[in-house]
Amino acid sequence: MTTDDQHIIQLFLSGEDEQKAFRLLVSKYSERLYWHIRKIVICHEDADDVLQNTFIKVWRGIREFRRESRLYTWMYRVATNEALNFLQEKRRAVHGYSEETSGMLENQLEGDAYFCGDDIQRELQKAVLKLPERQRLVFNMKYFDDMKYEKIAEILDVAVGTLKATYHAAVKKVEESLRLSDTIIM
Repeated sequence: MTTDDQHIIQLFLSGEDEQKAFRLLVSKYSERLYWHIRKIVICHEDADDVLQNTFIKVWRGIREFRRESRLYTWMYRVATNEALNFLQEKRRAVHGYSEETSGMLENQLEGDAYFCGDDIQRELQKAVLKLPERQRLVFNMKYFDDMKYEKIAEILDVAVGTLKATYHAAVKKVEESLRLSDTIIM
């Protein structure tokens, strides 16, 4: 854990300046968490909502943070769970109890006024959205965030070997999807 993180936690735990601690936390981590969440939920407005919920959960849970992992790793896990829960709730609202998420997310991607990528990036995002939820999550963390398998394993609480297999399968599916759409990226 970095010195900054230790300082932030001490501010929270001391009870002297929780507001300052929270502002430091938001300032330090909001952009990174936003982009992680955005890759999961796609829509800018949804990502903002999930980010806000993430920081509320962090605020409520920071006293129970056991420091067994880095603060950011714990927050990343909270953000991931919040984003996945958000998608589940949205899927239920739109499709009942169907497991279908990719079509809903692809429609959001197509209508996202904040998407600033080119056609190739859009095709890559569409290919990633076709992946099952776990593969999509692992692919995003490894490919876009360039996270080490050990860090992903810590966040998702999954064995490294399982993650490697999941990522390999995801890459193959993305490559196949791009090949079928005549887009070559990788």
